[in-house]
Amino acid sequence: MQHQLEAFLRALRAADVRVSPAEAIDAARTVDVVGYADRQLFKDALCATLAKSQAEVAAFDRTFETFFARKAFDLPPPPPPEGGESESSPAGGEAPENPLAQALLRGDTTTLQQQMEEAARRTGVGEIRLSTQRSRMTRRLLDEMGLAEIEKIIAGARLKPETQGLAERLDAGRRALVAEAQKYVERQHELYAAGSGRQLREEMLARKALNAEGGIDPVDMAIMQQLVRKMAKRLADRYSRRRHQARIGHLDVRRTLRKSMGYGGVPFDIVWKSKKIDKPSIVAICDVSKSVAAAAQFLLTFLYSLNEVVDRLDAFAFSGRLIPVDDILDDHAVEQAILKVLQTIGFQQTDYGKSLEDFCDQHLDRLDRHTTVIFLGDGRSNFADPRLDLMNLIHQRSRAVIWLNPEPESYWGQGDSVMDRYARYCHVAKTCNTLAGLERVIEDVLRNYVPH
Repeated sequence: MQHQLEAFLRALRAADVRVSPAEAIDAARTVDVVGYADRQLFKDALCATLAKSQAEVAAFDRTFETFFARKAFDLPPPPPPEGGESESSPAGGEAPENPLAQALLRGDTTTLQQQMEEAARRTGVGEIRLSTQRSRMTRRLLDEMGLAEIEKIIAGARLKPETQGLAERLDAGRRALVAEAQKYVERQHELYAAGSGRQLREEMLARKALNAEGGIDPVDMAIMQQLVRKMAKRLADRYSRRRHQARIGHLDVRRTLRKSMGYGGVPFDIVWKSKKIDKPSIVAICDVSKSVAAAAQFLLTFLYSLNEVVDRLDAFAFSGRLIPVDDILDDHAVEQAILKVLQTIGFQQTDYGKSLEDFCDQHLDRLDRHTTVIFLGDGRSNFADPRLDLMNLIHQRSRAVIWLNPEPESYWGQGDSVMDRYARYCHVAKTCNTLAGLERVIEDVLRNYVPH
């Protein structure tokens, strides 16, 4: 049964239930205590050991019911015995010696289930990853069970008039067995491959351009919102605690001598000096004009999902004029908040200079030497004054200025773009028009980016 438990843990991981090696050991110990006899006790004990949130409990329940489903095979019933017939010599001819054929003729579903699960283990059906593999895996499973021999027996029985009945019964059993094998492989695909398909789609959407022509499909938008939250949670788990970064090559003499006291003054444990990395303070200034509204929505979703690891977050949005959006984002989901922001300041002629003026006049006190400023916009100011002096002021007062532009760098400075001029006052200015790019930038900020 250890193999079954390991396969079940793998199915849980495919269903986004995190199971660490230590938790897998705990699960094995739990099974040793409660056993397999009481299904409900077995399920509840494993759930208490492995599921760590309400979402994981729901995923655990679905996976458990699918993995441990043992529905009876839908086989044609054996005919009632007549005269001197026995189970080993049924009507329609003498029963073949093949064990699979005998199980089909008797309608022995228990034996057939055991044979199918054992054949699946030998052929690696649980390694299925793509829906296109289902037909091939089904055939491999049936061949391992001995279906080819059954087909030969059926073909031979049809050649003799006295064994026509046996051939028909075996053929009916063969068709039922093929249908059950297809259902079994489908369950394995649901257990092990559904997560792979979802992961593949998420990887594609993580690389999808946020400023793609024609916009983003609503179905993809919903998946991408979930993906952003998943990325944020991954980063939050990684950077939620205050960290210390060792300065290799800088010996901490005091702590080294203290540790050496346990070894008679011999410095076995060398301690290096370290610097404390605090949670960052972030000011996000987002262009919400039509060309970059989708990217702004995802950036704000990302940042607001990181409340555990960000010391302070102030968000501002602009099109023609700039307004703070913290209250709007606190009162509404990000999707509805963006619509409300657009209703307030959207559909105006973009003016970066006027927006910088609004920020510096009303909110410049939000900046200090611990603040990272993240701009998101294409830098197209419709030939208005870009107010480079205010951009320089923000640069001087901040720890770091990062500008994310959805447009390729070759477009910077073309037409009404002043991005090449703004880039002079940024510690980082880069093209960023995918979720994967956003994740990399935010991770750099959480690592406490130190400007050069």
